[in-house]
Amino acid sequence: MAAFADDFLVDLREWLTIPSIGADPAHHGDVRASAHWLAEALRRDGWPEVRVWDEGPALPAVYACWPAASPEAPTVLVYGHHDVQPVDPVEQWHHPPFEPALVGEELFARGASDDKGQVAMHLLGVKAHLAATGSAQPAVTLKLLVEGEEESGSPHLTRLLDQHRDDLACDLVVFTDTPLYGRDAPTVCTGQRGVYGAEVVFTGGTSDAHSGRIGGSVPNPATAIARLVAALHDSSGRVQLRDFYADVTEPTEAERADYAALPFDEAVWLATAGGAQGFAGEPGWSALERVWVRPTAEVNGIHGGYTGPGLKTIVPARASVKLSFRLVPDQQPERIADALREFVVKHTPDGLHAEVIARGDGVPPYAVDVSHPAVGAVRDAVQAAFEQPVRFSRTGGSGPAALLHGWLGVPVVYLGATLPDDRIHAPNERVVVPLLLRGAEAAARLWRLLPERLS
Repeated sequence: MAAFADDFLVDLREWLTIPSIGADPAHHGDVRASAHWLAEALRRDGWPEVRVWDEGPALPAVYACWPAASPEAPTVLVYGHHDVQPVDPVEQWHHPPFEPALVGEELFARGASDDKGQVAMHLLGVKAHLAATGSAQPAVTLKLLVEGEEESGSPHLTRLLDQHRDDLACDLVVFTDTPLYGRDAPTVCTGQRGVYGAEVVFTGGTSDAHSGRIGGSVPNPATAIARLVAALHDSSGRVQLRDFYADVTEPTEAERADYAALPFDEAVWLATAGGAQGFAGEPGWSALERVWVRPTAEVNGIHGGYTGPGLKTIVPARASVKLSFRLVPDQQPERIADALREFVVKHTPDGLHAEVIARGDGVPPYAVDVSHPAVGAVRDAVQAAFEQPVRFSRTGGSGPAALLHGWLGVPVVYLGATLPDDRIHAPNERVVVPLLLRGAEAAARLWRLLPERLS
């Protein structure tokens, strides 16, 4: 691995200079430049088939294939993304976000962790695998799909999977966009939560009105929104949408035992949680379990009436709340959407008009069966690379794993080597370079393990 480390870092830093912000139309040209940079890097590494799928309206994805020497070998698709989050507020960055800065073992840049660093890690893993085996072809047929819209919710991924179903056919997906639990506590992720978001709007009159003239005689949209929010959870913190927990599949006892065995420092964890001052949530579950394997309803923002300095005595004409629901297997966004609409109808006072504005279709959750042999292979590969025991974990964030599983009809396993405090989506995103090198070693080992484990 050391023989490739210097070139790996040079290439990664070059790729990170491209501001491939998919959510910003002004940077769509940069997303294309990023895709073509990756395609050229793959060709330079020797991948025999490389294509850039740039078929509007989707932003470009990169596909590559390297067949195994044996026609009997399994086919593995590695999924990642090359688009990155916006950099605002840019003044909070210690280094310019697209001028990668190496400080000790840490590389600072937008996309260093999420997800260019992890994609580059897999490219390095292939080089190491071929060097270790002395072969010109990998032990498994490797395919690579690196999309350009993940940070925008992968709005065209379904279309891409449908159009290129034959190209993407595989026996297993390796998803590379998840973290380890900690630098000294490597883990194998086994699932991601889903998400559904919506805005609820209450409208009364056509304009704000003097509270001395109409207050107390008409319904107040801001008061109604506050009551709706208050009714969203009971006193113990459980979500009150109808049948909200009906489809929840709980983790296995073995998984819960792994979570409990992970080192957990309350003060350190709170410090990485935006400086939170204490814990709250559903009784009977640890903080990690509440984030990883329990569903939630969160208020992301409330607005209504006058919010400027001083006092303005009005009854606002309109008030709204933005909500997001994190979902766990086997909850589905469409069922949560139906339950939310029903909940809003129940909590809409006479005299107000209610509107529920969905923020997309939502992302389903996904968790792989931890007894699947591919999960064991990942665990063994990570354990050998990191030279210490490896436990299972999950991640509270969301991604298209369920979509890949549904369309391709194969299990999805996770192999990442970043950290929860890498500040993805925030100023000063970074990645710990030695962890990426360890992750590349784990990937190299995994390709050797899978033919036997999946036979």
